[in-house]
Amino acid sequence: MARINRRDLVVGSSAVLGSGGLPLSSAQAQESAADYPSREVKFVCAFPAGSGADVYVRYFAERMRPAFKRTIMVENRAGANGNIATTYVARAKPDGYTIYVHAPSALAANMHLFKNPPVDAAKEIVIAATINRQPFMLTVHASSPVKTVPELVELLMKKGDKASYGTTAPTSKVAGAWFNKVYGLNPVEIAYKTGGDSMNDMQSGAIDYVMHDPVHAVANVANGSLRMLGVTVTPSMRKEPLATFATA
Repeated sequence: MARINRRDLVVGSSAVLGSGGLPLSSAQAQESAADYPSREVKFVCAFPAGSGADVYVRYFAERMRPAFKRTIMVENRAGANGNIATTYVARAKPDGYTIYVHAPSALAANMHLFKNPPVDAAKEIVIAATINRQPFMLTVHASSPVKTVPELVELLMKKGDKASYGTTAPTSKVAGAWFNKVYGLNPVEIAYKTGGDSMNDMQSGAIDYVMHDPVHAVANVANGSLRMLGVTVTPSMRKEPLATFATA
């Protein structure tokens, strides 16, 4: 196990292991390297149980159990677009036993989405390692007549300010705003705690589309509840300007 010489670990969507805050003393670092982990480890999720983020946190927690050879507890600290969990991790004891599984893109987004973010992510959270990279999905309900991105854009233009869309996380919020900017759209944003919370509104037609995380989107496309129209393009995938959306 690598030496832990900074505050708590962070994982994010480009999924990442990282740390933040003040470094441990030399004696603390040596003790951690020799004995870590000597007790239960906590994985922190910034979104509610059952959300796409929660699925990822629990997946990686299970995969880490054999390496840690300790009990790993998953703690959901939902709220404020992830800021509650971020603040909790940044203020936790810097001993490496609080592991934050989160998206660095969401951490970065919250630094600009909130007027006074409670944590300076650039100073208090340091990314240590990438676990995976994942896009967000542009989705409509399976019952929607819309089959393609151009058809969705045409519908939204006709509806004007009566159009609406859903977001479920900072990354979702940024992706939705960028999509609207690219196509000159002005729908009303509806924020949901989880992707599941948006499903009834999608089915009833109360919202026209949602930027869903891949866990929720792929599962619901597979069971026939959602239709995927496109995916956002991550930096590692991108060969064209950020305004590009790949069609599904």
